[in-house]
This record gives sequence, structure tokens and C-alpha cells, in this order.
Amino acid sequence: MVSQLGLWLLRGLGYLPLPVLRALGAALGLLLFAVVADRRHVVFTNLRTCFPTLTAAQRHTLARQTFVHFAQAWLDRSWLWHRSPACIQARVTLGGDVASLSEVQPTVLFAPHFVGLDVGWTALTLNLPLHFTTIFTPQSNAVVDAWVAKGRLRFGQVRLFRREDGVKPIVSALRQHELLYLLPDMNFGPSESIFVPFYGEPAATVPSLSRFAKLGRARVVPVITRMTPTGYEVTVHPAWPDFPTDDVSADTATMNLRLQGFIDAMPAQYFWVHKRFKTRPPGAPELY
Repeated sequence: MVSQLGLWLLRGLGYLPLPVLRALGAALGLLLFAVVADRRHVVFTNLRTCFPTLTAAQRHTLARQTFVHFAQAWLDRSWLWHRSPACIQARVTLGGDVASLSEVQPTVLFAPHFVGLDVGWTALTLNLPLHFTTIFTPQSNAVVDAWVAKGRLRFGQVRLFRREDGVKPIVSALRQHELLYLLPDMNFGPSESIFVPFYGEPAATVPSLSRFAKLGRARVVPVITRMTPTGYEVTVHPAWPDFPTDDVSADTATMNLRLQGFIDAMPAQYFWVHKRFKTRPPGAPELY
């Protein structure tokens, strides 16, 4: 009941003017920064590990901005998943090499964990008459899980695969030219990962981008979403011409290196709240 009430409240917030909603998100983010000490510690640890040349004051500012953007993006789902298509299109621009996505070619969309990741998915599925798939990670709360799934199924011709579905149906969909929206830049533990550098630190990284591209005989196209004062900008970048190779580890290291370039352009919008270095190589000290 509490979860349902919370979602009804969130849905109502979606009808506020965007500047008002963003102001509420900023206030919520600063509150979370102040009171959620364990997650604040995670963010500071990530920033200290990845940006050692920043001063303590610079990392503090970046951490506060991270919490603000995270909260704003969460509240933005109120209009993203409940307002009209016209409202979404007025606030979200889709640009870059969009036309290339209509080419009949297996395609993996590399969509890193920036705060606008759900906006990127919605922009694609709302605006393009194509078939899309993605891998859905279940939420611990059943009510929230159903809400997230419904939001991601809202537009277009889409399918959500769960991790327990395995690799075969995903690869089959790729070969049938369903575009796979893949978010492989999280730490899912040692059983699914290999260690490759991320900002110079060994990071357990799922090699799924290389493997799906290889198995599906697919190209890799980055799709990056940036939060702006008036909404979001979703940019389709050119396909990587040299990816994948026959070396999964090298491919995964390349993915992380190119991801760093995207992060450096908007560091406060990345998911630093995630324990990216929780899984450590044998003998390496714990970071958190």
C-alpha cells in the first residue's frame, strides 16, 4: 500500500512544470546527500578512485551534483512513464546518427548507466518504428518492479528479457534485427565478470557487449543520454568500426576506456552511487 501511494504521488508530480519538478529533485538530492551516509561513502570512494587529481572540495561538489542529478532523474520518470507522447517529445530530443539504426543490420546499442538511461530507451522506442529488446533486472519491491516494467514497455515494439532467460533468446532476437539496448557497465559479481581497467583501477566488468556483438554478428552503436535544464538530449553515435575483435578481454577494456570519454564529458550524471569496485581481484584491498 505504501509503495502504491508513493507511485501515485510520483505520477501526480509529473504534471508540475519541469523547472518546479527539477527544483524538487535538487532538494531531494541534497537531502539524500546529507542523510544517506553509506551511499555518500560509496560515491566519494568512486570519485576518489577514478579522479585522484581532483581536490577534496572538487570531489565534494561533484558528489553533491551526482545526488542531485540522480534524484532529478528519478522524479523525471513521473512524466516519462505517465505523460503524453507530445509532452515527452517536447522535452526529449533524439539526434546524432539516428538514420543508421534503420539499416537492416544486427545492432547492439551501448547505453551506459547515466541518470537518463530510461529516457534514452523511451526516446528510441517512441520515435522509431523498429523492434527493440533489453535485459530487465527485477526490482526487490514487487510494486516498483511492475511499475518499471510497465514504463519500459510503454511505447513501440519492445521485449524485456530477464537474466534468467539466458543468452539464446537474446542472440536470436539480435539476428532477427531486433536492436538490443545493453547496459553492461555495472559490477554483477565475479561469476559473470572479468577484470579490466576502469579509470586505471581493476574493475569486475561483464564482457557481454563483446560477446553479444560477436554471437549476434552485430555492430555496436553507443547511445548516450544527457540531462539538460529543459529535459534530455539523446545522441546516437556512429558505430564502432573496430568492435568486436577476437579478444573479449581487450574488447571489454576498450569499452571501459571509451566509456570514460563519455563520463568525462558529464561526470556528475554517471551512476557513482553503484559500488563499481565491490568485487576485487585476489589479494587487492577492499575499497568500500
